[in-house]
Amino acid sequence: MARRRNLAASMGGWSARNRKTAVAAWLLFVVLSVVIGGMLGSKELKDSDMTPGESGRAEKIIEDAGVEDPSSEMLLFTSASVAAQDPGFKAAVDDVLAKVQASGVVENIRSPYTAEGAISADGKSALAQFDVMGKPDDAVDKLAPILDAVKAGQAAHPDLKIEQLGDATSEKWFDDTIGNDFKTAEWTAVPLALGILLIAFGAVVAALLPVVLALTAFIAASMGLLVLASRLVPTEDVTMSVMLLIGLAVGVDYCLFYIRREREERAKGRDPERALAIAAATSGRSVLISGVTVMVAMAGMMFTGLGQFQSMAMGTIIVVFTAMLGSVTVLPALLSMLGDKVDAGKIPGLGRMRRPSPDGGKFWGAILRTVLKRPLAWTVVAGGLLIALTIPALDMKLSLLPLDKELPKSEPIVQTYKHVNEKFPGGPAPAQVVISADDINAAGFQAALTDFKKRVADNPTLFTNQIEVRTFPDKNDVMQINVPFTGADDGKSLSTLRDDVVPATFGKVEGVDAPVAGDYAETKDFNHQLDKTTPIAFGFVLLFAFLLMLVSFRSLAIALTAIVLNLLSVGAAYGVLALVFQHGYGDFLVGTDAPGAITSWLPLFLFVVLFGLSMDYHVFVVSRIREAYDKGMSTNDAVAFGVRSTAGVVTSAAVIMVAVFAVFGTLSMQQMKQMGVGLAVAVLLDATIIRAILLPAVMGLLGERNWYLPKWLGWLPQMDHGAGEDDEVATPHREPVLAGAHAAPYQPGYGDPYGQDGHDVSGSSRIPRPPVG
Repeated sequence: MARRRNLAASMGGWSARNRKTAVAAWLLFVVLSVVIGGMLGSKELKDSDMTPGESGRAEKIIEDAGVEDPSSEMLLFTSASVAAQDPGFKAAVDDVLAKVQASGVVENIRSPYTAEGAISADGKSALAQFDVMGKPDDAVDKLAPILDAVKAGQAAHPDLKIEQLGDATSEKWFDDTIGNDFKTAEWTAVPLALGILLIAFGAVVAALLPVVLALTAFIAASMGLLVLASRLVPTEDVTMSVMLLIGLAVGVDYCLFYIRREREERAKGRDPERALAIAAATSGRSVLISGVTVMVAMAGMMFTGLGQFQSMAMGTIIVVFTAMLGSVTVLPALLSMLGDKVDAGKIPGLGRMRRPSPDGGKFWGAILRTVLKRPLAWTVVAGGLLIALTIPALDMKLSLLPLDKELPKSEPIVQTYKHVNEKFPGGPAPAQVVISADDINAAGFQAALTDFKKRVADNPTLFTNQIEVRTFPDKNDVMQINVPFTGADDGKSLSTLRDDVVPATFGKVEGVDAPVAGDYAETKDFNHQLDKTTPIAFGFVLLFAFLLMLVSFRSLAIALTAIVLNLLSVGAAYGVLALVFQHGYGDFLVGTDAPGAITSWLPLFLFVVLFGLSMDYHVFVVSRIREAYDKGMSTNDAVAFGVRSTAGVVTSAAVIMVAVFAVFGTLSMQQMKQMGVGLAVAVLLDATIIRAILLPAVMGLLGERNWYLPKWLGWLPQMDHGAGEDDEVATPHREPVLAGAHAAPYQPGYGDPYGQDGHDVSGSSRIPRPPVG
């Protein structure tokens, strides 16, 4: 069967020959992406896009009515000795509220002495509420005079403890703290990646090239393209951070694979043009396969039907596509331009480029000889370890974490949230019955409203009596009713409200739609949507990853092995997350107290990201193994050579990814910690236990069966895994060893796959192996 032309080699070859055109075209592409994106501006996700089910329907009613729920704040007044009904306490509350009113930016103040249920059960606390004037998006900008008024009130009444919590207060905290967290993480990750690359390459220019391309071209261009894509899939702010995280990791990895192979070939005496051609045909092809696999994995998030997942999927697909495209086009052009200057700025002790280190060869050679000598034993040991790590994930508890679980306990906003919840259960996050009606002033509707309040009051164990009815100016068709839960059983409270109270009251009024929203309802609807769509997303990713591996390597065993090994790495990451964040083992190592649950969106996100990124290493290593096999090595020798020759670059790439992801494990938010730890652990396990032990052990067990392809799949295209045959000198071809047999003995001129003599199969001379299957 004729081999299909290597697309990566063609693209890299054209770029190297037309390097000025390639670089100019790439710069034009980046500039246009950034300029057009800046001119258009991105289309943001609406709340209804991010909220499924009944909660999403409630958000849609508010949006369609053209009204906005005002930014609401609350003040908690507490005294250790004086009752809230004491005249002195009341006078102090009135004075503070007068100061807040005088700020000129608040409206609709609800005094605890006029609002039902605003005095705590123990009589020592009172809860006042008010709205910030204007649009909710502008509330943070108007918060300063309110905070000054509260501070002045606290100074005037030191016997009372006054705490503030609300929409604007929370948003300001997130903007100040989380925004700084992300900036710190982002700018910490870049120097870390650069430092690791300096050690890996030993030269400043070679180390700078991947980072500069990843930041300026891959990520900058992707941000611009995301703005265009937001016309189809609206985006949100977190997408940008995820794009930086994935773009930096993937972009640097792809450049690293490419540059290391080019330098390796030059170190063997190849001329620069031939070295670049080999890198394009081998590492470039691996980059294409890996990039397509990552994009397919990310596309799995599209099946959730949740706007935030679809936004992250679109953003990561764009940044991976841009990184992949740049790595096989502008990178070879730049390497061709730089020539020997790519090694400029050599670092003493690190800058001398040489053949694979004798020590490194012996180290990996010793591991591989041990593993391939007893592949069954090492398969059981390594596989058993990963399965053991996966076991804690079997009882993983998923939840959208409340504020006091999401943020560090020491934060004042968390303390206030807990105090409000203790004194007024359900107060900070009541259920919201959003009503669309023909006329809320009609007699039939008003009768239903009265009946609704009565039925809520008849369930004091589920609901508090602090019901708030909100209407909107010039709108007689929309209403919102806030119903705080007691906290005794939020699940029962929500089901009672949705299934009994609302249908029995507003459900009997013609033309009325009354969906129930609120934090707990949104969490329940969100989790239900995930439970319904996650199996579809998982199935899509597994199926298409399998098909991509099957087509790329023309091997049923390789495709199945890739799926199983990646599932093991993801499962082990889930298990570690459960151990640390659910059961609390080692939680102090990441500076947190275990919240007792994993944030509900994380398993799906980790699955698609890790499945895609794990393929980076798998494709790179197996491509090198297949390249050696096609050139005449036995399977065991090819496995030994492929793992040893890629060990350095895989280790460097993994260290960069682990470092970048670990930085996100230092952020304040629990979900960011969990994401960082999950990604870092999975990549670490993947690059060590799986690629160094389990992969060679499994391939050693399978022997020649690794390359099995049923005859009925013989129509699959035969792809070239090497650089071509033009530089090879024919020598006698060795027959393939039988499946499960020991590796053929070392032959002079063959190159020792176990790293004893420092030679390399790609420089050996032999007839390439005929296509398999």
